[in-house]
Amino acid sequence: MRRLDGKIAVISGGASGIGRAAVVAFVREGARVGVLDRNEAAIADVAAELGEAVFPLPCDVTREDEVAASFAEVRRRFDRLDVLYTCAAVQLIGEDAPVQDLPLEVWDRTFAVNARGVFLTCKHGARLMIEAGNGGSIINTGSPTGLTMSGAGWEAYASSKAAVMGLTRVMAADLARYGIRVNGIVPGSIVTPLTRPLYDDPVTHAAMTALHPIGRVGQPEDMAGIAVFLASAESAFATGAHFAVDGGISVR
Repeated sequence: MRRLDGKIAVISGGASGIGRAAVVAFVREGARVGVLDRNEAAIADVAAELGEAVFPLPCDVTREDEVAASFAEVRRRFDRLDVLYTCAAVQLIGEDAPVQDLPLEVWDRTFAVNARGVFLTCKHGARLMIEAGNGGSIINTGSPTGLTMSGAGWEAYASSKAAVMGLTRVMAADLARYGIRVNGIVPGSIVTPLTRPLYDDPVTHAAMTALHPIGRVGQPEDMAGIAVFLASAESAFATGAHFAVDGGISVR
C-alpha cells in the first residue's frame, strides 16, 4: 500500500520548484492533488505530466476570494481535505535589502505572498478539514533565515518566514483538538525557478555550497521525502515541529 493512498491534498505553489516536486511525490504515493498556483500554463503542464491524479486550482494566494473559491472547489469535488502543503512564496532578489534601504513596497509584496498567502490558505484549508471531521496534516515551508540564521540583507524575506514559522506553532496548538497536525519544513539552499538567478552566478553558487556541510546545495526533490512523511500516518505524533532538511546549513 502506498503511503498516501486515498488522501486528498492541496499544494500551493505546486506548479514549480519545491511544490511541483511534492506534487509528483504525493501522486506517486497515491494521493489526489490540487495544484494551487497562479500560473495556469504551468498547472496545465503538471496535469499533462501526471494525469487525472491532479486537478487545477488557479489562484492568487494574496486574494482571499480566490483562495476561498479554490477550497470551495475541493469541497465540491471531495467534501474533505486531508493534507495542505504551503509552498507558494517569493524572494525578491535584487530588491530585498537591509532595513535602512528596504522599500515599503518590497516589504509589502513579500509579506503579501509569504505571510498573508500562507495565512489564507491555512485558514480555508483548516476550515475544510474541521468541517470534514477527519483530522488532517498542514505543512508550511519555513527558512533558516526565519529561525537560526540572520538572513542579513534579506529583511523582508527573513521576517516573512519567521512569521510563517510562528504561525505554524500556534496553529498546531489551536488545531490539535480537531485532530489536525501542523508542522514546518525548513529547507536549506534549494535551486528553484525562484532562486536560480542566485545560483547562475558561479561565485554565489560556490559560496552557498560552502555553507552546507553535506557539500552541495539542494534540489526540489530533496524536500519531497519529508513532505510525504509529514503528510502520512507515519508522522501521526508529530505536530508543532520544524523539520530541518538543509544539508547541515543550520549547524555550520
